[in-house]
Amino acid sequence: MSTEHLTRHRRVAAPSATALASKVPEVTVYFWVIKVLTTGMGETASDFLAQNLGPVPAVGLGGVALALSLAVQFAVRRYVAWIYWTAIVMVSVFGTMAADVLHVGLGVPYTLSTPFFMIALAAVFAVWYACERTLSIHSIRTRRREIFYWATVLATFALGTAAGDLSATIGLGYLGSAVLYAVAIAVPAVMHRWGSLNAVAAFWSAYVITRPLGASVADWMALGHSRGGLALGLGPVTVSWTVAIIGFVGYLAVSRGDVQDAADSLSGAA
Repeated sequence: MSTEHLTRHRRVAAPSATALASKVPEVTVYFWVIKVLTTGMGETASDFLAQNLGPVPAVGLGGVALALSLAVQFAVRRYVAWIYWTAIVMVSVFGTMAADVLHVGLGVPYTLSTPFFMIALAAVFAVWYACERTLSIHSIRTRRREIFYWATVLATFALGTAAGDLSATIGLGYLGSAVLYAVAIAVPAVMHRWGSLNAVAAFWSAYVITRPLGASVADWMALGHSRGGLALGLGPVTVSWTVAIIGFVGYLAVSRGDVQDAADSLSGAA
């Protein structure tokens, strides 16, 4: 084989490797820490905006910010930490607003909105699997799979918001809910560890639970004593959790410790 042929082959192969680059981060301890932080920050930021801007302007602003962040996420060719996590934050804020609009704006009780979002999430999973035959996050290498992924993420945030508010309003309170979900999130990990739950099901189960876990902790910190909270305020909690998110994402952007390579993406696609 000639040198010219090898050079031509490399030029053709290089774009394929780029196309196969994952659009989501590797699942590490940092992933779960940042995920919980974004859920809490999204909860308090949503409430803060609704109180200070009004529900309608807040939802409009949240929708625009979500659309812009997802447009940037879809535009890039591979996972970029600050772009990905900005989109997650915006999904968290808007997903909280979506659940709150049903309850506060339309008067839908959490006992109905929680199963509604559960059915919506199950429907997204069903269509995703029917089209792609996999729900693995290691397979997010095409535009269609990326659309399914973000539709799933949005549904999990809305479901988690409704479920967290439901548990808080039926007697557990925010601290009790935080304890409940902290225990619940360990269940998929234990079941996966002992072989009774596959990796994909364990991941998405834990992913859903992070939403009410983070939101319950943030609400407990922000809300007043009359509601069982520490009364630190929505603004200060939002800012402090945002600073923490920026710190962790900044570290990952520099260290690249959560970047999947093409080989990992292919090996986990099945």
